[in-house]
Amino acid sequence: MKKAILGVFLMLGMFQLAAQEDVKQQDTNKKWQVRARFISVIPSESASIEAIGGDVSISTSYVPELDFTYFFTKNWAAELILATTNHDVEAINTAAGNIDLGDVWLLPPTLTVQYHFPIGDFKPYIGTGLNYTIFYGADEGPVADDVSYDNSIGFAFQAGLDYALNDTWFLNLDLKKILLQTDATVNANTALGATVGADVDINPLVIGFGVGMKF
Repeated sequence: MKKAILGVFLMLGMFQLAAQEDVKQQDTNKKWQVRARFISVIPSESASIEAIGGDVSISTSYVPELDFTYFFTKNWAAELILATTNHDVEAINTAAGNIDLGDVWLLPPTLTVQYHFPIGDFKPYIGTGLNYTIFYGADEGPVADDVSYDNSIGFAFQAGLDYALNDTWFLNLDLKKILLQTDATVNANTALGATVGADVDINPLVIGFGVGMKF
């Protein structure tokens, strides 16, 4: 009887080890993650404006965002972040007063390399990479005849946390700082009799919260 009981326990132990190995194998096979986040893009703006001086004010934007992550190893991964945002732009405290420069759309795909620190169900991570921002759909507002923005490339820094709900689904909190600068040209010949250039630092902080899936 003792031998039979011992045999049962040995079999249960073997099944337990096999199940754990299957889970590990499943986790190994799940190289991809996709997340859907809701993000706030908060500019930390400043500008050097030719001729008329002053500064710039750029509005905060709230939008959905999608990203894809591929794991090369348990710890190392690469993430591609996709979203588009719309911002109101105003030149403030210039020699001509405050000038409404309308709004502009930004498409800032960002690729980061991440290092993950698995701690049970928690997986904090840090990352760094590059951002390329495309400016499009600019509405020049009531004063300018035309406003144009140069596309820009810059560094991005990231920190975040995944929390596993089960083997497939997880919650995510993510912070990114993007070093973003553009050269803007404001054609305001009708209202101001001048075309004005500006060196604009946007440098947004991006805060996101969402849900993800491993596959």
